[in-house]
Amino acid sequence: MQAIAKAVLRPRQLKLVQAWFVLVLAMLVSTTAQAQTNSSVLAQFLPEIEPATLVEGADAFGPIREDVPVAPVLSGGVAIGHVFVTSDFVGTTGYSGKPIHTMVAVDDDAVILGVDLVKHSEPIVLIGIPDSKIKKLASDYRGLSLAEEAAAGGSGHDLEIISGATVTIMVIDDSIIRSGLKVARALGLGGLTAEVDTGPRYEIKEDAEAPDSWMVMEGDGTVRRLSLDVGQVNASFAAMGDPRAEKYALTEAPETTFIDMQMALVSVPAIGRAVLGEADYGNLQDWLEPGEHAIAVVGRGLYSFKGSGYVRGGIFDRIVLIQDDVSVRFRDRGHRRMGVIPLDDVPEFTERDLFKIPADSGFDPTKPFRLQLLVQREVAAIEKIFTTYDLGYQLPQAYMTRIATAAETAPVTAADEGESAAQAALWKKIWEDKTLEIAVLGAMLVVLTLAFFFQMQLTRSERAVKIFRYSFLTITLVFLGWYANAQLSVVNLMALFGALTTNFSWQAFLLDPLTFILWFAVAAAILFWGRGAYCGWLCPFGALQELSNHIARALKVPQITLPWGLHERLWPLKYVIFLGLFGVSLASIEQAEHLAEVEPFKTAIILNFVRAWPFVAYAAALLIAGLFVERFYCRYLCPLGAALAIPARLRMFDWLKRYKECGSPCQTCANECMVQAIHPTGEINPNECLNCMHCQVLYQSETKCPVVIKKLKRKGSTSDPTAFLKKRDGLENHPNLQKN
Repeated sequence: MQAIAKAVLRPRQLKLVQAWFVLVLAMLVSTTAQAQTNSSVLAQFLPEIEPATLVEGADAFGPIREDVPVAPVLSGGVAIGHVFVTSDFVGTTGYSGKPIHTMVAVDDDAVILGVDLVKHSEPIVLIGIPDSKIKKLASDYRGLSLAEEAAAGGSGHDLEIISGATVTIMVIDDSIIRSGLKVARALGLGGLTAEVDTGPRYEIKEDAEAPDSWMVMEGDGTVRRLSLDVGQVNASFAAMGDPRAEKYALTEAPETTFIDMQMALVSVPAIGRAVLGEADYGNLQDWLEPGEHAIAVVGRGLYSFKGSGYVRGGIFDRIVLIQDDVSVRFRDRGHRRMGVIPLDDVPEFTERDLFKIPADSGFDPTKPFRLQLLVQREVAAIEKIFTTYDLGYQLPQAYMTRIATAAETAPVTAADEGESAAQAALWKKIWEDKTLEIAVLGAMLVVLTLAFFFQMQLTRSERAVKIFRYSFLTITLVFLGWYANAQLSVVNLMALFGALTTNFSWQAFLLDPLTFILWFAVAAAILFWGRGAYCGWLCPFGALQELSNHIARALKVPQITLPWGLHERLWPLKYVIFLGLFGVSLASIEQAEHLAEVEPFKTAIILNFVRAWPFVAYAAALLIAGLFVERFYCRYLCPLGAALAIPARLRMFDWLKRYKECGSPCQTCANECMVQAIHPTGEINPNECLNCMHCQVLYQSETKCPVVIKKLKRKGSTSDPTAFLKKRDGLENHPNLQKN
């Protein structure tokens, strides 16, 4: 879901709108101009920016061009440059899965005059990075020649990475350079000329098949969805800064559905037959002229995408279809009501309509497009304010066939690469730059895997386990955490879920190689060992807690063991926190990201405690608590640990060995478990276990384990305990094992 174009009608504009409704000819002209303006991100943000803050000496911006979303930068009425927003020209999706909108100004020589980060949803930049660093980043682009960048293939400048925001900064840099080159070529700045589009071409695949389930079609992109609740819409209007917007806010409960709108390109045969049924699809074919296309739009909720103001022969003013520089507004004669959707699992929609796309509009069904929804709010007798939301659509590859062209046999250059190839080049470059970090992480994963597979051999020596564990945790904290910033977060999971429910793309997740590799390793480890592989060994903040507690023990800091009854009632807190964050993310991912500050990871690991004092105090308080109660945060508050523990029951093996006497009567392991993951009855709780291997050390201890001691005495083998242990594991292990 993409939301967020803001446009408030001023009195002068209101008069123009009134005149537009009176004169039919003026209406047509204004409609076209308005569609072109609203289709650009630049139009959304230009009124909010002071020219002088972007370009020194500038005092105004001129009107946005009709051919490209670029506006002149003026000083004393004279154009001194050109301003644009990167998102109008290239993909700017960051690690949050949402666009990073950056405003850029260039002069006639294709030299950058100024840069301003105007809108983003990057968690690491939202909170924690000082504004001075962002301003410094922007100022570094002043004087950069795009002509030189074109000659150098976009790599002719040095990039200063802000600690803790590597991926975000690289996406911003990539978007500035590539969009700047597109604008310079489009306008002929700095001697650059326009590129020829030689990308692949596609046509509709006539024999494709669509799923026979509405839910499946939602999942594979055949049907796309925009869902807004009252809280989101009220927040969008409130963000405009107009006090009247809040005064006339909707009074329904925030979770009330404002609109749930879905769209499908039903002129594609397979989709049309699945959504409309054979009979209605035949009627659609009779209705459409050669070269025409049609979309099906269905909806429910408080707000109608059609509205009630249109008349026969009139126009639907709440929706407009936009594809590059093509905009299509729908009229009554290009509209039909739609019948019942012949699928068993289709939701109940209050509106079902078909809209025709004219053949002469220039619309290409194989290219991405969006349906822009205009939401209005009355704030006075004859005055309204507006905001827009976009429902994006890209026809899935299953419905298209590639058309071979002669240009495909020509050598491919950097200028010939499409947007997808350019984004792929970015993440590949990041992976190349992180070769050392990837190699070290790979080695850590191999060593840890071997340790788990051969844990019985490793745990024969308590000293060996301690040396191995504390050495590994030190590497995890110093290398993975403070050096590489590879700290997983519940925010990653929320971003993944958001991507899966909108426009999923691997590109955003491949931008951070260490995080990408870690998540795949965690997914595999959960199937074998549960959550302990990550939480107990690869989490930098977990390592910081355990190492600091180890130092505290050495300094004789008293340790607190919570009564089992209290402990058992506290550990579910982390599940409540996780479910709360997940629920909030369904309504507003931005709000959930802010609430995810319950995780101290960003403060303690990513930003090294260089942050506002409340965040530092919170992280410090958790670490201090951990000095007395080992792994306090992991036990009771960590939403990421809760998220990983939920699928822990899916693990395929029980690797931790137990005796039938464990828990009845022996309580040695339960008393010494650092996170109290062993029940008094002897069972190990896989949701709480961190796989520290200490219970396996005790399982073989001839000084602490009563079972081992008893058998050693009975066998008379105290002189050769190693021989006894080998004999026990080979001959007596199975009868004494008990499933967790």
